[in-house]
Amino acid sequence: MATIVAPLEHSAAEDAQAIREAVKGWGTDKDALISILAHRYYHQRNEIRKAYQHLYEEDLIRRLESELKGSFEGAIYRWIPEPADRDALLANIALRKGKFNHRVIVEVSCARHPEEFLAAKRAYFLHYRHSMEEDVASHTTGALRKLMVALVGVYRYDGDEIDEELAVSEAETLHYFIEENAFGHDEIIRIVSTRSKKQLLATINRYKDNHGTSITKTLARIADNVVADALYAAIGCLTDQTKYYEKVLRNALHNRTDEDALTRVIVTQAERYLWHIKDLYYRRNSERLEEAVAKETRGHYEDFLLALLGNHN
Repeated sequence: MATIVAPLEHSAAEDAQAIREAVKGWGTDKDALISILAHRYYHQRNEIRKAYQHLYEEDLIRRLESELKGSFEGAIYRWIPEPADRDALLANIALRKGKFNHRVIVEVSCARHPEEFLAAKRAYFLHYRHSMEEDVASHTTGALRKLMVALVGVYRYDGDEIDEELAVSEAETLHYFIEENAFGHDEIIRIVSTRSKKQLLATINRYKDNHGTSITKTLARIADNVVADALYAAIGCLTDQTKYYEKVLRNALHNRTDEDALTRVIVTQAERYLWHIKDLYYRRNSERLEEAVAKETRGHYEDFLLALLGNHN
């Protein structure tokens, strides 16, 4: 369930004109930008961007890049594009930074519907002239490369059918190789990268029933192993996104604020499941997510995130 508050009807031309007024002159009216952009769904933002291009013959995102800076600029830059373009952007940023961010690639490939991920891969190729698969392969090695290329290369079946016998068998396969610390084994990669979300969930439930602990808890306890962490993220995104993203937010806010992760979750989930993530966050931390964000962020960056979280500003 989405958290943003947006009008059902709006004038893209009027919004574009208001944004133009906000960026004219020496200063930028950031409050005006938030009042518009944080309260428009992605198709409305796309209409505004087209209207702005038509009226002023310049790209809205490029103009805002030149007007804004810091965390606020980064959040706006990630918010305005439609979802497929945003996912392509997030993947490219994760790949072009000095340190490969496998969590971002896992989220883009595993947390989306198969058609959404396919659209993101098409957008990635359109914008960067390489396939996501080849860029992921060029930034990874060994077992991590095998896992990541498998995750970005698959078109995952999205049906409801479950084979319970297969779930029993593959739960034992996962348990055996994880106990052996063989996180990059071909069988683990095959199961996690090819099974439908419903089938994998049945397998993960069987794993917990048979061994008294969840596979994600087992993987989370393994320190300093990037492949185990990538598996943890993949299984979390595929089987319980709300739980996965709540933990990402908790870690981002409680351990020297990770603004990249904080921005990424709120921006990508504000039109999807952020309401449920907020609810789980409160139940697990006895604190509203809005309160935690307000404590750890400042200025217009704070105001923008709070607006996406549902504040009426």
